[in-house]
Amino acid sequence: MSAPVVDGAILQLEAVEASFAPYDWPYARENAEAVAAHWAKLSAGKPAMFDGRILLQHWAALRGGVFEAQYFETSYSSFMAWRDDGFPGQVVRNGFAMAALQASDGAFLCGKMGEHTANAGKVYFAAGTPDRADLRADGTVDLAGSVTRELEEETGLHRGEVTVGEGWTALVERGRIAFMRPVTIDLPAAEARALMLERMRTLEEEELSDIIVIRSMADTEAHDMPLFMRLYLAHRFGDDA
Repeated sequence: MSAPVVDGAILQLEAVEASFAPYDWPYARENAEAVAAHWAKLSAGKPAMFDGRILLQHWAALRGGVFEAQYFETSYSSFMAWRDDGFPGQVVRNGFAMAALQASDGAFLCGKMGEHTANAGKVYFAAGTPDRADLRADGTVDLAGSVTRELEEETGLHRGEVTVGEGWTALVERGRIAFMRPVTIDLPAAEARALMLERMRTLEEEELSDIIVIRSMADTEAHDMPLFMRLYLAHRFGDDA
C-alpha cells in the first residue's frame, strides 16, 4: 500500500523509482508573461544562464522503503519563477539527486556555486535538476545515474574514483525533495579538495567557484547553505542542531 509524501520528512529509502508522465502544469500555462519577465530580470548580465527543459515531480508516494515518483517536462524559466514565487499552486516538487561526497577522514565536500549561476554563492553537494539527459528509453528517470554525472560535470571526478553507496536519504520540503546518495572518495578532504579544484579548471563550463570542506555543523555557519543541507549534515553528524 502506498502512502503520501509529506513536507518536512526525512526518509530512509531503499530505492527511488521515477518515471516520465506528461502533465499540464497550470502555473506555467497561466503565468507565461510573468515567467518571461522574471527570467529576463534573473538572467540579466549572466549570459551563461540557459532556459533549457527540465523535469519536475507532479506525483509521489511511498511504498515501504521505495519512493515512487512521476516527472513531467517544463522550462527552467517556469521553474525559477515558480520557485521564487513561493511554490504556489498544486503540489509539484523539484526532485533531484545529490552526491553526498565524504572523504576518508569523515569530512564532507560541498561545492560553492559560481557568481554567474542562478544560485550564486550557495553551498551544497553536486546536483542538478533532472532533464532529458536523465530519461531512459523505457520512460524511467535515471536519478541514480545523475548522481555521478553531476559530480563529474561539476568537479571533474570520474565514476571510477569514487564509491557510490546503497540507499538514499530524502529530505522533503515544499516544492523540493533532495535525494541524497552516499558517495565516498579514498582521499583525505584536503587532498580531495585540491584534486577537485585542479580538475575544475579544465572543465568546459565551470559551475563552481570553490570546494568547501565541512567537518562539523559549526563549519556550516560561515556559508550560505540551504536548510535541507544543514538537516542532512546534522543527521549524518548525529547532531540535532
